[in-house]
Amino acid sequence: MLKKAGKDIPTKSGTKTNPKSQKEVPGQMLDKASKEIPTTSGTKSQIMMRLEKLVEESDIMHGAIRSVDMDEGVFGIAHSELIAKEDMQQLFEHEELGIAVIHTYIWYMYDTLMRGTELCNRFNFIAASRINTTFITKNPTSLMNELVDRFMVAGDNTTPSLYFLPFNSGNDGHWVLVAMDLSRLMVYYLDSLPGNWSKYPSMKKTVDAAILKFRSKKNYRNRKDITWVRVQCPQQNNSIDCGFFVLRFMRDIIALNRIDIPKMVWNNNLGFILILSDISSNLLLNHEYVLFS
Repeated sequence: MLKKAGKDIPTKSGTKTNPKSQKEVPGQMLDKASKEIPTTSGTKSQIMMRLEKLVEESDIMHGAIRSVDMDEGVFGIAHSELIAKEDMQQLFEHEELGIAVIHTYIWYMYDTLMRGTELCNRFNFIAASRINTTFITKNPTSLMNELVDRFMVAGDNTTPSLYFLPFNSGNDGHWVLVAMDLSRLMVYYLDSLPGNWSKYPSMKKTVDAAILKFRSKKNYRNRKDITWVRVQCPQQNNSIDCGFFVLRFMRDIIALNRIDIPKMVWNNNLGFILILSDISSNLLLNHEYVLFS
């Protein structure tokens, strides 16, 4: 059950995965883990038709706004996200995803895959609304300190764990995923378009500075330089699907319980080219209380 606005709200998450059993052949484990994530059958057009009908029965398409309240387990601090008509249109009209949809799906993953399990000690999220190119350009020191504060919330970080930062290039630009392993001084860069972190030098500089400052505050010895790795991951074939890919990257890494991302086996048979229907069906049909509460 989720607590929201003083009342219990039933979820449809089903049984959570068991992290202790997730040390198997990657391809096999991904198939098993995916069964723990509620999905909706049907073609992409059928799913969109059902979603549109669902939303039409709500008043959200007539100007109503929903507030999704997230506890501090998701982003390290309590957070509320507003869902409005334009967020639904991003899904129905296959547009570039905005921060509200990114955050709401992160909350969904946390609640259905992680809550109450040891995965909470292995995977952490950083709010995309707080760290992006626009804000880094305006005040890099403040953003660096925000990252340090997020690192401090999660504990000592002496064992391998990942911090996921869905990073946007600014002004509704391109989404990439930055995954930081503070214990091993590793940063994994996942981009559904060609290129690497050199496209965002201010982001890399801020992340590096935050990791080093965090380790200094914890009196950890920096045994080596920070290593950035460009992960070979599935690529989008248009100009708008980057947000869906970032969400799918996080979902598969968590479902596999894999900290060492480069050794993952990305199973393209799971439908990266259909992540629009996959993400939207999970986000909305399994969270209809966002529409009706």
